[in-house]
Parts: sequence; C-alpha cells; structure tokens
Amino acid sequence: MAFFMKQMLGDKLKNMTGGGGEEEAKTDADGKETPQSKGMSREEFEEYQRQLVEEKIQRDKEFAMRKAERANLRVALRDKHRLPESAQDDATIQMVGGDVDLPEELAKMVEEDEEEEEANSTFLGKLQNMDLDVDFDSMKSKAQTTMNEVKQAAEEKCTVM
Repeated sequence: MAFFMKQMLGDKLKNMTGGGGEEEAKTDADGKETPQSKGMSREEFEEYQRQLVEEKIQRDKEFAMRKAERANLRVALRDKHRLPESAQDDATIQMVGGDVDLPEELAKMVEEDEEEEEANSTFLGKLQNMDLDVDFDSMKSKAQTTMNEVKQAAEEKCTVM
C-alpha cells in the first residue's frame, strides 16, 4: 500500500515542483550522456564523440610539444652556462620524439644573449661598455703615428736598416 501511495503522490509532486524527471533522461544507467540527451541521432552522437576524442589527442600533442620546447630551451641554457644536465628534461624531449626545435622567439633571445656576451668578452667590447667617451679612431691613428715615429727613429739610429 505504501508503494502505491508513493507512486501516486510522488509523480504528482514531481510534476508540481518541476522535479528531476529530466535529469534521468539525460544519462543512462552508467551516468554517461546519451544521444537523446544531446538531441542527436546515434550517428551524429558517435561523430561528436569521435571529434571530442580527436580534439583531446591534438591538445595533448600540442601540450607535450610545448613542454619539450621549454625543456629544450633549458637544456640549451644549461649547456651555455655549463650547468649539469637534467634527466627530466632529456626524458621530456625523448617523449616527443627527440626532434624538437626552439621556438623562433626563444632562439632569437638566446642568439642575442650569446652575441652580447661575445661582444663583451673582447677587449674593445669591454672598453665600449665602460662609461668613457673614447674615440677609437683617434686612438688608432695616434697609435699608428707613434709606431711610425718609433720605426723612423730606429731606422735613423740603426745602420743596418
């Protein structure tokens, strides 16, 4: 009798309150979406599910590639600064296939840093970085004239020359 009362009153109460009859139709017994819940035919729903899986695979590939690019940059910076290698970065690069290039922007930044360090490592580069107003052309010409004067003085004093 209680079952009968529950069936009679339960349905009417759900209809009055707008209760959860729709939620049951949206999922099947496993809690998964059904074609009916999306308003599609079975073929459309299968195509939709296949597209979702393909998009997820593509996102995962792109994410792995970005991770490998960053790991490749870290490897390049470690080589540049003579730091120990990281097994985790090597493994990340190997997961993608080991054929990873640096993104163009990052490669340009690394090249610019190398060029700056190379310029700073030379004697003239160090002089240029000093906050002195030095005219290198005038210094060069003075050095050449001094060398010529020394050479002439040596020739005058030396009988062999």
